[in-house]
Order: sequence, then structure tokens, then C-alpha cells
Amino acid sequence: PDVPGDPSGGFALMGPTRKRDLTFAVIATVIVGYLAIGLLYRYFPPITLWTGLSLLAVAAVEAWWAVLVRARIRDGRIGVGAGRLDPLAVARTVAVAKASAWVGAVMFGWWVAVLGYLLPRRTDLRVAAADTPGALAAAASAFALMAAALWLQHCCTSPGEPSGGENAPAD
Repeated sequence: PDVPGDPSGGFALMGPTRKRDLTFAVIATVIVGYLAIGLLYRYFPPITLWTGLSLLAVAAVEAWWAVLVRARIRDGRIGVGAGRLDPLAVARTVAVAKASAWVGAVMFGWWVAVLGYLLPRRTDLRVAAADTPGALAAAASAFALMAAALWLQHCCTSPGEPSGGENAPAD
């Protein structure tokens, strides 16, 4: 419903991250990334196993935080006070989870594009063969970040709330 003065047009301004939108971001990034890699790969530094591990570290922290948030919400320890989780912290957590899901999706698309470029060239280019394990680790780390972020977002829902939220558009 259109409510006068409501900039959202009657819809929730911040709903759950839709997997469909993330999938579109991954596909778009793969296409654009593959085209860019064809032109720029010769300028890339070596891709090592360490390349994408920062994404894995963030994914691990978000998964750990999801466990804590879920336990606090399940136990009803939300609110202001000692041993309780401030509702504003939960709202900020949702914002971080949404941003991380998008970063994970774009980075996963990028690393899939890199792999799409490297895998057929492994036998012809020594550097492509050397870069493949690092690109695989980076793609796995990006996927882990996306998954952890979606789970963290899910863990921030209150027990009585549907997982998608009341005003969430269908996937």
C-alpha cells in the first residue's frame, strides 16, 4: 500500500538478502570478470594460497558471531544490561551480514571467473597452473563468506518471526 510521506512505498526498507539477487550478482561478476581477466591477467601478481584467506577469516568470525547471537536470541537475552545483547547490536549485525553476503557473492563471482580463465590454460601456461590452487582457495573462501553471512543474517531473526520477515518479497 502506498502511504503518503513513506519513502519506502509501504515496503520494508531493509529485508532479508535474497539468494536470487546474490546469484545474479555472482553471474554478472563472472561475465564481466572473465572479460576483464582476458585483458588484464598478464598484470596480475602471483595468486597464492594466502590470497583469499582474509575472506575465510571474516567468514569464520561471522559464523562464530552467528552462534553467539543465535544463543542469546534463543535464550531471550536481548535487551540492555549485563549479559544481554543490545537490539541495536543485532540490527548492526544484520547490516554487516548483508554487506558481507554481497561482498562474498561478488568475490565468489570474480574467483570463478579467474578459475574459468586459468583452468583451460593450465597445461599451456606454467603461471596458470601455479595460480590455480590459490584461485580455488580464494573462491572457496568467498563462498564461505557468503554462506556465513547468510547464516548470520538468519540467526538475527527473532524466534516468532518468519525467517524471511513479514514484508519479505518471495524468492
